[in-house]
Amino acid sequence: MLTSIDAWSNRGTLLTLPMVDIPDGLIVRQIDGLGPVKATLVSTTFARLDGAQYQTSRREPRNLLFTIGLEPAYSVGDTARSLRQKLYEFFMPKSEVKLTFHLQDGLDATIAGVVESCEPTIFDKKSSVSISVMCFDPDFFDETAIEIDGDTTSTTTETLIDYPGSVNTGIELTLNVDRTMTAFTIYSKGPDNVLMSLDFAYDLISGDVVQISTTPGAKTVTLTRAGTTTPLLYAISPQSTWINFLPGENYFRVYAEGAAVPYVLTYSNRYGGL
Repeated sequence: MLTSIDAWSNRGTLLTLPMVDIPDGLIVRQIDGLGPVKATLVSTTFARLDGAQYQTSRREPRNLLFTIGLEPAYSVGDTARSLRQKLYEFFMPKSEVKLTFHLQDGLDATIAGVVESCEPTIFDKKSSVSISVMCFDPDFFDETAIEIDGDTTSTTTETLIDYPGSVNTGIELTLNVDRTMTAFTIYSKGPDNVLMSLDFAYDLISGDVVQISTTPGAKTVTLTRAGTTTPLLYAISPQSTWINFLPGENYFRVYAEGAAVPYVLTYSNRYGGL
């Protein structure tokens, strides 16, 4: 159950929208678009074959639709117009907004979007404002990232990571190199029992910091040496799989020959619907 919603403007100001109480004259009456978004399926047909052959799929952007009721407190100077102006500060069309949904079970789920429309019912007896927000990344995420300290291994020892999200999430690995090394491999195996591997090969020296992000749409590899950061995407083998954690149990390890090298693994819980 939702308890409240925080809206952050691109100026960093905050508006809290309650689900039950009406402390400031605004109350959320209806929200549509919180469930999983529709997927677009791509298939190929053949002249002499019935049906079609499935190729791939992707999920569409999320459209959040809010109906916010206006309950002016005329005794303290609030009017329907002043309440509308307060909403306009955060939900003017074209403006960017970050929304955090607070759930009764303790989850705080955040999503970013762009306001498509903000339409008031000015002449109705019970005034309200209908707001449409387009979220082009359809996932909700927990802003509190998970960080796990670990070490590379020259064996098959794995770390169990129980990922509670409902959609796949990318990872960020920060390798703090404390000796010379020329290669390492990141392995991950999810509940589907499919082994993913990402191979890195480059001459590293003590003091280097290698950062690898596998987040879809923001994949990066960088090397920081003597205070200078440079891209190093070419150090990843073309045959590699960019690691993602799947919902459920994932077995993770960073393999490297020789003495253990420390790393920090970071990821965020992502949800396809509330």
